[in-house]
Amino acid sequence: MSESIAIGLAGLAALVGLIAIRLPIAYAMIVVGGIGISLLDGPRILLSQLKDLAYGQFATYDLSVVPLFILMGAIAARSGLSRELFRAANAWLGWMKGGVAMAAIAACAGFGAVCGSSLATASTMGTVALPELKRYNYSGKLATGTIAAGGVLGILIPPSVVLIIYAIIVEANVVTMFMAALIPGILAVVLFLITIAIYVAVYPEEGPGGHSASRAELLTATVRVLPVVVIFGVVIGGIYFGFFNPTPAASVGVVLVALYGVFRGELSLSSGRQVLLETASTSGMIFLILLGAELLKIFMARGGVPQAAAEWMVHSGMTPMTTLVVLLAILILLGCLMDSLSMILLAIPFFWPVLVQINGGDIVSAQDAGFGMSTEDLKIWFGILALIVVELGLITPPVGMNVFIISGLAPDVPMRQTFLGVAPFFCAELVRVAVLLAFPVVTLWLPGLGMG
Repeated sequence: MSESIAIGLAGLAALVGLIAIRLPIAYAMIVVGGIGISLLDGPRILLSQLKDLAYGQFATYDLSVVPLFILMGAIAARSGLSRELFRAANAWLGWMKGGVAMAAIAACAGFGAVCGSSLATASTMGTVALPELKRYNYSGKLATGTIAAGGVLGILIPPSVVLIIYAIIVEANVVTMFMAALIPGILAVVLFLITIAIYVAVYPEEGPGGHSASRAELLTATVRVLPVVVIFGVVIGGIYFGFFNPTPAASVGVVLVALYGVFRGELSLSSGRQVLLETASTSGMIFLILLGAELLKIFMARGGVPQAAAEWMVHSGMTPMTTLVVLLAILILLGCLMDSLSMILLAIPFFWPVLVQINGGDIVSAQDAGFGMSTEDLKIWFGILALIVVELGLITPPVGMNVFIISGLAPDVPMRQTFLGVAPFFCAELVRVAVLLAFPVVTLWLPGLGMG
C-alpha cells in the first residue's frame, strides 16, 4: 500500500471519528479534506485550491434550483397545503380499516411532490395527521410509524433536493432523474398502502375504520385539493414535457405556492420573513456541505483511494450485481450514522467510479457493459436505487431523523414503539429495492421515452 493511500484511509477513519463525536458533517469534511491535502501536497496547494474552490462550486446555474425548491417547500409547509391534502385523502380512503393511515401516506406523497424534503414532509404531515389518527383510536405504533415512513416519500418523488444534488455530482440531467424517479415513487406509495392493509388485517384493533364521507364531502374535499394538483401539474408536468427547465419551474412553483398561501390567508409578511430565513439557513447548510465534500473529494483523489477501491472491487471476483448490492448495503449502514444529503455527498464520489469501472468504463455500449446497460443508464438506475436506500436511513436507528421528529410530536408514544411501527415499511422498501434491481426497466422506461 502506497503512503498516499494510507493517508487517505487514515483520513476516512478520522472523518468517521469526527462524525461519531457529533461534529457537523460539513466541518468534518472541511477539516479532514484540508489537512489531508496539506499532508499530501503541502499547505500552498491547499491555499491555491481554496482561492477559487467556493466560487467554482457555487457559481453554477444548476445549483440555483436548490434554494428555489427549498423556498417552495418552506412556503408550502405554511400555506395549508398539507391539511387540504389530508382531508381529501381521508375523505376517499378513511372509511376502510387502516384508511386514515392510508390517507396519511397518500397526503405525504402529495405534499412531498410539492415540498421535496423528507424532514419537512414528516414534520408537517405529523402535525396534521397524528391528531386524526389518535381520534380514531389508532395504536401509537401504527400512527407514528406511518407518518415517519410516509415522510421518506419526499426525498424521491420529484422535486427532490437530494436527487438534484446527486445529478450534479455524477453530471446527470436533472430532468431525466426526475422522470426516472416518478414510477419508483408511485411504487413506494402502492407498497406502503399494501403494507398498511396487510398490517390491519393481522392486527385489526390497531387500525380501525374511520368516517365514511358523503358525496358532498367527497366533492368538497376534492375541489379544495385541486390547487395542489394544479401546482404539481404546472411545475413537474412543465419539467417533464419540456416547457421549463428545473430552475424556471421552481420559480413558477414558488410564485404559485405563495399566491395559494396568501389567498388562503396563511401567509403573511411575518411568516414570509421566517420562510426566507429558513430557506437561507438550509441553503447555506447545503452549500457548506457541498464545499466540504469537494475538499474531501480532492483529498481522496490525490490520495488515490477511489481508484484503489475501484481496482479492488474489479479484481475481487464479485459479479457486478453483487458489488452493487454490497454498495447499497453500505449506504444503509451509513444511514445509521448521518443524514441523507451527507450520505450522498460522502459516498457517491467513491461509489460511482467503482460502478463505472465495473461496467467497463465511461464509453461502453449497452451490450458490452457489466450491468448490461450503458453508463448513462447506469447513472440513472443507480441514482434511484441509492436514493431509496438513503431514505431508509431516515427511519433506521440510531439516527432515524424522521423517527426523532415524529417522537417530538407524539411524546406519549415511546420511540421504541415508533421504530417498531416503521419496521413493516422498512420491509416494503426492501421489496421495492429488490424489484428495481431485478427489473431496471421500471426505472429506465420513462426516461427512455425521451419526453425531456
